[in-house]
Amino acid sequence: MPSSAPPLRPIKPPGQQSKKAAAPISYDINIPYVDVTKESFPNTNYPEYLPTWDKIWFDPLPAFDYEDPALRVTDKSKPNLLTPGVAVSHIQPALGSVVNGVQLSQLSDAAKDELALLVSERKIVAFPDQDLIDAGPAAQEAFMRYFGKPNYQPVSGTVRGHPGFHIIHRDGNREEIERFLERRTTTTLWHQDVSYEIQPPGYVMLGLLQGPEVGGDTVFAATDMAYKRLSPTLRAWLDTLEAVHSSQKMIDHTRLTGGLVRKDPVETTHPLVRVHPVTGERCLFLNGEFITHVPGLKEAEKAWLLDFLLNHLIAGHDFQARVRWQPRTIVIFDNRSTIHSAIVDYIDEEHGAQPRHIFRLAALAEKPVPVYDQFT
Repeated sequence: MPSSAPPLRPIKPPGQQSKKAAAPISYDINIPYVDVTKESFPNTNYPEYLPTWDKIWFDPLPAFDYEDPALRVTDKSKPNLLTPGVAVSHIQPALGSVVNGVQLSQLSDAAKDELALLVSERKIVAFPDQDLIDAGPAAQEAFMRYFGKPNYQPVSGTVRGHPGFHIIHRDGNREEIERFLERRTTTTLWHQDVSYEIQPPGYVMLGLLQGPEVGGDTVFAATDMAYKRLSPTLRAWLDTLEAVHSSQKMIDHTRLTGGLVRKDPVETTHPLVRVHPVTGERCLFLNGEFITHVPGLKEAEKAWLLDFLLNHLIAGHDFQARVRWQPRTIVIFDNRSTIHSAIVDYIDEEHGAQPRHIFRLAALAEKPVPVYDQFT
């Protein structure tokens, strides 16, 4: 099957490959920005998914029409997805589910619509033992294209010929991890994926190719539930605010580490509280890395507000769910109503990180819907 990647175009020249004498610590310890070592190849059963860097240039994403597939569902019992023999167990009462007895590769369009509704309702849905893991990049891309426009990665490693893949790969790298933890107290990086785009992802797929026997979980917090826990007075004020999301820091860091940049920095103003198009819930739209300022607030005020909200999300264990990965598991989550972080706790003091290899595909959705029309 031919690749769905855009045509190759020359990379813009401005110094993307230059390196600093003193290497900076990783922007995100979970992903590499330069080639992995040859030693990684015999350590994985999926060498096709080791990160590569095609020299492609992406222009800014234009606005596009989007219809959420969940809105097409008329029978909320989801009869096409949750057929007899399918078992659903919940990770936490209010969010997160594990579905056994479903092969995503076999779903009809009606079942995919119901899957979108289930993800909107439960926020994180895990599907163990999926044959789609072994179906190859083209099949995985085709599946996710049903849920929205592909997001193409501006900096991180991808699958050769398939730049919609974002490869999360850890294997060894003891010295890099030591340098990282000399500067930081934790490896967690709480974020909502690609929040700087004009139309950020709605549905996101994570596929586990290889992972440690214990550890390497992903933890999610529900941003709609976190919003509800705030006082009515604070919620009323937050409803009126916007935030500027930018990929500038990520782009600058990639150039410092000698990585490949495929796109100019993107800066977009979004509401700080967005309305979910399927559930109607109000959700905090927050990112620990990409928000640069909040219009109308001074720098100290912005720092106080974002620190408070992010700490509120991180500390809210009563509205969080932790996914414990199993072999050949696929997780689909709602990027509009969750914030998440990988947990790098699978470190061997002698060798560094045990192998952990995951791919991500993100389906771009609607422009975030504000509470008040004057922000549209």
